Amino acid sequence: MARIPTRFHGPALVTNTAATKYTVAAAEKIVLRHIHVQNPSASAIALTISIGADAAAARIFDTYTIPASSPFDHFCYYPVEAGEIIQAFAGTNNVLTLTVSGDRLVLG
Repeated sequence: MARIPTRFHGPALVTNTAATKYTVAAAEKIVLRHIHVQNPSASAIALTISIGADAAAARIFDTYTIPASSPFDHFCYYPVEAGEIIQAFAGTNNVLTLTVSGDRLVLG
């Protein structure tokens, strides 16, 4: 199984409604390893990220506050299976910039 370092999403602005940022292909698995968020505004903004359709039980961040004029780096290890999605949304539309990266594992 090949392990390929990959940027799955971004850098791109986060909307204020839940939106799919990445869908794992049928013949793959991924491991999220780094989530980077930049808040260039003068106000703190809440961020929600989930693995799977947005629901309280699927969230890895649930209205997590990103301070004003600050970056946020989350180094992690979240395996995500084929067909699963990563969704995100923010408390304020099109201010936070999100980048998600990790390893893509090609099966077979």
